[in-house]
Amino acid sequence: MSIQHAAELIRAGRLVAFPTETVYGLGANALDPAAVARIFAAKGRPRTSPLIVHVESAAMAREFASAWPDAAGTLAHRYWPGPLTLVLPKRAIIPDIVTAGLPTVGLRVPAHPLALELIRAAGVPIAAPSANRFTELSPTAAGHIPEELADYTLDGGPARVGIESTVLSLAAGPLLLRPGVIPVTEIEALIGPVEIAAAAGEGPHASPGMHERHYRPRTPLYLGAPPAEGRGLILELPADPREFASVLYDRLHTADAEGWDWIAMALPPDTPEWAGVRDRLRRAGSVGLPADKGER
Repeated sequence: MSIQHAAELIRAGRLVAFPTETVYGLGANALDPAAVARIFAAKGRPRTSPLIVHVESAAMAREFASAWPDAAGTLAHRYWPGPLTLVLPKRAIIPDIVTAGLPTVGLRVPAHPLALELIRAAGVPIAAPSANRFTELSPTAAGHIPEELADYTLDGGPARVGIESTVLSLAAGPLLLRPGVIPVTEIEALIGPVEIAAAAGEGPHASPGMHERHYRPRTPLYLGAPPAEGRGLILELPADPREFASVLYDRLHTADAEGWDWIAMALPPDTPEWAGVRDRLRRAGSVGLPADKGER
């Protein structure tokens, strides 16, 4: 494990997989368009899906945001480092390829010591989606990362949060683009009412994770009653949403490796505390998707 080696690769325009508290990221120098293009090529990710830019502090984030509303300061103070991405108007120094051509950029300070060390050692912001191929399961351990996806992998152990960050746009009124483990009600207690984004349409998406199908295991995932035939695995839904978020992808990776015919589990309650896990399962599920009111 060499932070210095990883930082040298980032500065040289190469790809480094690195741990965060949410999932492992596939990182490149966010200020180098050619390096960022390698992320999209390696993942098979459409360029209509923007990337999150990882920085080491709120002060560094402000270098890349052309506006910093009071709500950004409040939320950064409360949640950074942590699993919250703030979408803000961007400065021109951030290449358009990072933001799908949009005038906004998603910024986050990750809460993993190796991620922060890497950003400081590289001396540049790091653009990083999850270190997987597009629409597949996100990695929460170094062993989940597909071979040859990155030029180098920093192994920082298992991710403790386990699902991707909450994404909140402050470019206009507060708008929740992607739920995570932070309940929207908790955010509203700090900054006031937050709208929930509608489903993404054609063209550039305002946030990562807005494609209809995403986070998918190779094994068919049933949300609800399992099929009558085949050899399957039923996952129990625990009472604690954060506990389940921390192990969800790992359990699905394990189930994939075990060669089941199907996986089944109940869809979690439609509550703010379960919104992040529910969102991931709805996008990952193959069968048994009930219609959600206000589905993202």
